[in-house]
Amino acid sequence: MAGENITETVSQEISKMSRMSPELLFEKFIDWITINGVKLLVGLIIISIGLKIIKNVVKHFIKFLEKRDVDVTLRRFLQSLISGALKAVLFIGILGYWDVKLTGLAAIVASGGVAIGLALQGSLSNFAGGFIILLLRPFKVGDYIETGIYGGTVEQIGLFYTNLVTIDNKLILIPNGALSNGSLINYSAKSQRRVDLSFSVGYENNLPHVKEVLKEIVDNHPSIFKDPTPFVGVNAHGPSSIDFVVRVWCKSEDYWPIHFDLLETVKLRFDEENITIPYPQMDLHVRRSDLIDKK
Repeated sequence: MAGENITETVSQEISKMSRMSPELLFEKFIDWITINGVKLLVGLIIISIGLKIIKNVVKHFIKFLEKRDVDVTLRRFLQSLISGALKAVLFIGILGYWDVKLTGLAAIVASGGVAIGLALQGSLSNFAGGFIILLLRPFKVGDYIETGIYGGTVEQIGLFYTNLVTIDNKLILIPNGALSNGSLINYSAKSQRRVDLSFSVGYENNLPHVKEVLKEIVDNHPSIFKDPTPFVGVNAHGPSSIDFVVRVWCKSEDYWPIHFDLLETVKLRFDEENITIPYPQMDLHVRRSDLIDKK
């Protein structure tokens, strides 16, 4: 009922204004500026100053947490939460200063509660997802994760979205609700990872010699762990090659440097040792009878 009364009052005011002459409307506008203009200007100044104060308060709060060695993931989440809460308090206070009837706004919100609830359903899910991520800690700031078609380093876990930075420096915003309810891969969760590579050689090569060369390359690499013991062995007899598999363990941050380094080093050593690497080819056989028929 309150919402209907407010709507009816607004309609009546609009109807009155539509019947006024332009001169009368201008006089009304001047009167409003004279009475409320100063309050409006002061309110805007308060908002500007208040936002700067909030920024400084949040900044000092984060420095306080840094001195207490609070985890960076929790720090950034609290930064978003406190900043949003203080801004909400500031704007509610300004509305009160401007004599905006909050009871009337509450009535309008209540009358449109269902529509607003549906509109905010996704945002509330993301907000709850942020708390779930913070509580369960499936990942933290600085981790490299992969979810669906997206992958990147976690830059920030906000109230509603998690920021990922891709390896080519693109920013991806993923809703917290999707992250908390979906599957993801955290490549940084463990301190060690295994590098799996496959190398193909021709059937004409000496297999013990190939295996010895691969083991020598692995054993001489400074970033590969000796324990667990590296594995080098024949993995498959392909149509045109013998496939060797190399499995080594390393620190998670050394995964890609070792991956690319082994690929390059193995090719160079195979060239030095005259170990052939097969490539797709097709043999074409022409029968002598076909040539005679064409003549």
